[in-house]
Amino acid sequence: MSGPAIPRVEGGSATVEQVAGLVAEHGVCVVERLVDETVCDAVLAELQPHLDAVRPGADDFEGRNTRRVGGILGRSPSAVGLVAHDLVLDVADRVLGPDKSTFQLHLTQAIAIGPGSEPQSLHRDQWCFDFHPFPPELIVEVSTIWSLTEFTEDTGATRVVPGSHRSTEVTATDDDALVAEMPRGSVVVYTGSTVHGGGANRSETTRVGLNVDYTLGWLRQEENQYLSVPLEVARALPERVQRLMGYSMGSYALGYVDDLRDPITVLDPDRGRAGFGVE
Repeated sequence: MSGPAIPRVEGGSATVEQVAGLVAEHGVCVVERLVDETVCDAVLAELQPHLDAVRPGADDFEGRNTRRVGGILGRSPSAVGLVAHDLVLDVADRVLGPDKSTFQLHLTQAIAIGPGSEPQSLHRDQWCFDFHPFPPELIVEVSTIWSLTEFTEDTGATRVVPGSHRSTEVTATDDDALVAEMPRGSVVVYTGSTVHGGGANRSETTRVGLNVDYTLGWLRQEENQYLSVPLEVARALPERVQRLMGYSMGSYALGYVDDLRDPITVLDPDRGRAGFGVE
């Protein structure tokens, strides 16, 4: 492996300014031990039945021995604190920049890479927007992967190419990718334009990560939160999470319901406002 090391900070002392600055400069930062391992245990226990029930990937990119489960807010109450972690949300808010109106939850997905899995091809998460050529200075997405199990090179830890977010072209090869090894309860934060990919699992254990991404409020979400999370579950979530899911205006006149109602009123008619605007 070549290139600069992936910057790292300790979760207990990490600040928003520190992490956001490293992500903006290098395209990636690992925050170690941001949550306790008991949180990982709880999330894994809630998601395991769903991981056991889902089919493995249908192609090499999905991973033919990799299982992926979405709709996390509707399936794992213990994961809500990861999806809406204060440090992560504040970093996303800062990295996505001051010119936006809002940002939103883009996707939630547990990824279990099984033994014998080959490395995933390097890619950019923002390619989901039909490969639109966003300029490098426009950061439209902030991605995170939480280590629910230990991430090592042998278990298939995510591989990242620091600095790759600055270029419009993808010239990086597997030799340029560095392994984001991290203990349980850590999170790797990177931009949607940072080149990365899942690693090869050469161990006898399954590597499980929780992928949670955030994007500008005027872009379509990769995971349809309104259909993925049952309405009765959404109604019980904290308002900050509800608005993060998309029950809010994306910008002025963007995302209202019927007679210019704030989308939050779908969950609670007594909240929100009438007319265009952003809450």
